Amino acid sequence: MSDLLQFWLENLPAMIDGLFVSLEVTAVALLIGLPLGLSFALGVQSRSWAIQWLSLACVEIGRGAPALILLQFAYFGLPSAGLSLSSFTAASLALARTTSAYTSEIIRAGLQAVPHGQKEAAIAVGFSYLDGLRYVIIPQGMRIALPALLGFATTMLQATSLCFTIALPELLSQAYMIGTSTFEYMSILGLAAILYAAICIPATLAVGGLERRLSRHIA
Repeated sequence: MSDLLQFWLENLPAMIDGLFVSLEVTAVALLIGLPLGLSFALGVQSRSWAIQWLSLACVEIGRGAPALILLQFAYFGLPSAGLSLSSFTAASLALARTTSAYTSEIIRAGLQAVPHGQKEAAIAVGFSYLDGLRYVIIPQGMRIALPALLGFATTMLQATSLCFTIALPELLSQAYMIGTSTFEYMSILGLAAILYAAICIPATLAVGGLERRLSRHIA
């Protein structure tokens, strides 16, 4: 047991570096993907059939394409078209595309959950369609969708483990590199699992508490 702890302590700095890379990719993917997801959600509910179908196609293609395929395409496929991306940029864009597709459905469900009376009230006070969305529907819909969006964020952190396939030095990549040099794969992967859990478990508990708190106010 002491040997295992010593092994973990020796390699913890490199693993922490990898964890920070995972968190950075997750943050960038969310910063890009959430606004796109909101745009797709609004587009699917647009009065224009062309915008509806274009938004729906973007969502379904994004949901149907596995994140691993998008990562491979961004890093290995785009250079053949003359666009070479770093592993960090490719990972961020690929996961942002996945984020936009899945969060669009979460956000759309939140928008649809806003009571119809709120929409009628916005019209009654003279709001235009866009002002009603901006000041009434979107704030309330995003509040309803917030717990699910935060839960999805933890899923995206776990999805960064796929980025080891494009040589991004994230947490799992660091574990594999250490395992390759020491042949202690089980030990280092155990440490990686602990670090993932140290982020995801508290985040999941916090999301659950937030959901219960918001549900009381919404009710």
